[in-house]
Amino acid sequence: MSTLDPSLHRAWPNLLVILYTFLGWACGVWLLTRPQLGLNAAGVLLTAHTLVYSAYLIHECVHHTLFAGISVNDRLGMLLSWLNGACLANYQRLKKKHLRHHADRMDVVTFDYRAALAVSPPWVLRGVLLLEWAYLPAVEFLVRGMIVASPFYYDTVRERVRVVALLAIRVLMFVLLALVSLKALLLYALSYLLFLNVLRFMDAFQHTYEVFPSHSLAPAPPDPRRNRRYEYENTYSNLVSERWGWLNLLVLNFPYHNAHHERAGESWYRLPALHRSLFAERDPQVITCRELVLSYHRHRVTRVLSDGYGSVAPQGARASSFIGAVGVSFLTAV
Repeated sequence: MSTLDPSLHRAWPNLLVILYTFLGWACGVWLLTRPQLGLNAAGVLLTAHTLVYSAYLIHECVHHTLFAGISVNDRLGMLLSWLNGACLANYQRLKKKHLRHHADRMDVVTFDYRAALAVSPPWVLRGVLLLEWAYLPAVEFLVRGMIVASPFYYDTVRERVRVVALLAIRVLMFVLLALVSLKALLLYALSYLLFLNVLRFMDAFQHTYEVFPSHSLAPAPPDPRRNRRYEYENTYSNLVSERWGWLNLLVLNFPYHNAHHERAGESWYRLPALHRSLFAERDPQVITCRELVLSYHRHRVTRVLSDGYGSVAPQGARASSFIGAVGVSFLTAV
């Protein structure tokens, strides 16, 4: 019988993915600088995947599921944000906004990018729609640009200095990478695009909530309709695979979204068992990524300006009318 502290058995999956994320990212960037194309390709995939893990580990930190202490989760979350660029946002605001998403049962966002596009010159809107048609996540870059600009409208001088300093450091890091290898910089950009597309695909089909744009951290106006039943019926578990559950580890089990909303403090590696214990084998809120790919492709331009997320049919081609969301990432809700 093992005499190890049970907490160590709970800690090792977290430690393993944290090490993989940091060391894998460094290894991936190194592979981007190599002359061999095969190593470059491996580097692009490894860098993109560790960026995906960095985002979902931040999500774990926000819910305090990696370590027992709140402060150590927060410190790790801020460190991880350096990998994927979320450090330009205020971590504490990001955390509070995401927790509002759970408490208010809404897609709580900071910026109404649709309103911004509505008052933009026509060529801006056409450009965004063209880029989105070409699978380039223009809306994600637009929202991230708003995050960089927002301190100059809402925040203190100290916050403005922080954002400018961090932006300068990140630009310097990319300049240094370009000096080592311009090809590596371009390949890193490709990895980042892959990372954004994975996140936005997963985010697109996990809710049919109302969108609540607000820079404030205050709760949304209460509505008795947004009860636990509403949360369940407007949340979807977009599993990578039902048959081969291990494939969901590619995105750190984030697709077990109904289980996560049922028990937000549950660690990522316990979500599959929680999902099985809570829901029927053919739960109506489960809709696989294989079913969603065509909808993601078909509605990739429509969802940019759509007022709603569409609906899921009870049977047949269930995702055909599921338009999905865009611009609702927890990394940009600050």
